[in-house]
Amino acid sequence: MALETTGHCLCGRVRYRATGEPKFRCYCHCESCRRATGAPVTAYAGYLVENFRFEGEPPRRYPSSPHVIRTFCAHCGTPLTFETTERPGEIHLLVGSADEPTAAHLAPERHVFENERVSWVLFGDGLPRKPADPAA
Repeated sequence: MALETTGHCLCGRVRYRATGEPKFRCYCHCESCRRATGAPVTAYAGYLVENFRFEGEPPRRYPSSPHVIRTFCAHCGTPLTFETTERPGEIHLLVGSADEPTAAHLAPERHVFENERVSWVLFGDGLPRKPADPAA
């Protein structure tokens, strides 16, 4: 049986299902993600679009900046995913919305946009840190 990741928004109206291993897993420190989520740092798992689907009510799509679409529940406001034309064919899931966010296959393996990190957010995890683009 294939590895499966499920999750949902706070009110449960928007659900999702992803199959297989994520392409990548990271902490993102960029200002855009902080503002979109209200959190000082976010955790993402990136999946191929063909391995991801929404269930239940469809999420609202918001073009938050050039080349970027973020999804969220129109009812409760929970942010759910990030997509960019700079990484076509991928959808990046906010790990905090997963049913089992502590699953080993969702654990971040690096930090990205370290150059935008909030100074008091400190991690002693020894993970690699990229100054900007997660694909770098």
